[in-house]
Amino acid sequence: MTAALDWPGFGQISLAALLFLCLAALVAGAVDAVVGGGGLIQLPALLLIAPGGQPLYALATNKVASVVGTSAAVRTYARQTTIDWWSALPMASAAFVGAVGGAAFAGALAPGVLNGVVLVALVGVGLYTWRKPDLGVAETPRFARAAQITLMALGGVLIGFYDGLAGPGTGTFLVFLLVGVVGFAFLHASATAKVVNVATNLGALLYFIPAGKVLWGLGLVLALCNVTGAVFGARLAVRRGSAFVRRVFLTIVVALVVSLGWKAALG
Repeated sequence: MTAALDWPGFGQISLAALLFLCLAALVAGAVDAVVGGGGLIQLPALLLIAPGGQPLYALATNKVASVVGTSAAVRTYARQTTIDWWSALPMASAAFVGAVGGAAFAGALAPGVLNGVVLVALVGVGLYTWRKPDLGVAETPRFARAAQITLMALGGVLIGFYDGLAGPGTGTFLVFLLVGVVGFAFLHASATAKVVNVATNLGALLYFIPAGKVLWGLGLVLALCNVTGAVFGARLAVRRGSAFVRRVFLTIVVALVVSLGWKAALG
């Protein structure tokens, strides 16, 4: 059995566990930068290793890695494509507030409470997207500017709250809201979702840091791996375009449905 690392801020995990978590963070960063869903990989890996002995340590440490990775993805998107900051920032601000509230409830919520609702929602999202092959290929705005910003902000609050609770698929729900409801193309939606994801991760950390739940050593190592994956994923998304992002989106939705369905079946 591999001895635990006696390093501060690592939660007494083994070297083998650290390498496993680094690989998970690398892959999660790439997937999350394209279309969201990196939490499907990174958070379960942390919960499996259980650094610090409590699920909240895994949740809080995951946010450190995620906020750095999503920030790197935003920077890459901003350099290679256009981000509509006038609509993205109000949505991100609303999502930040929602995430703070969600994080405050995270410790009191039983892990399986949201699984059923989220599972049904993801099935609906996947079927809707699959049945509309032209969805998100091009920009098709559906609302006047003021109504669009208001709708994005309301959606940001709700999805931000969900992200604070550590629900998987936050980025996927953000992309679907922006594509299926607002009318963005997939590439535009993915870039905007990353801006909002930075805010939700920061909002959750605003609660977790004072609560002393962040394992900083582990979080910063995973952040480095997450950034590497995020930059690669964002560049790939920009290079391949909305049709590629749509395919990845559907793949992640299916993976999330299988993952949550499996958890529900196991009780």
